[in-house]
Amino acid sequence: MIKATLAALALLSSGSAAFAGVYVNAEYNQGFVGSDSLGSVTDLAIGYEAANENAGFYIQAGPAFVAPDGGDSETELSGKVGGNFGITPNLGAYGELAFITADDDNNYGAKAGLKYSF
Repeated sequence: MIKATLAALALLSSGSAAFAGVYVNAEYNQGFVGSDSLGSVTDLAIGYEAANENAGFYIQAGPAFVAPDGGDSETELSGKVGGNFGITPNLGAYGELAFITADDDNNYGAKAGLKYSF
């Protein structure tokens, strides 16, 4: 249960590099319920992104170091693919699909949203 929660936390945290081409992404995520720590996930990924004036995408994968609070650490594989596109000059849409492997069941996540700039 704790590993699944940590994996979900890692999946829903997004980040992509600010330039086109190949990139390396290191990301640390810590999870809490109230003041109780669930543990952490550290992702080290290599990825690729590209964009034009109206849309962009990225894809990345690499090891994920899962460290549950009070449990044994494990190394898993995680990855993300996402993109964005302009709807109007001020309104854009984005989405991301992500995964992380696990001993029992792999974990998957998805998010989508709209961003309005003033």
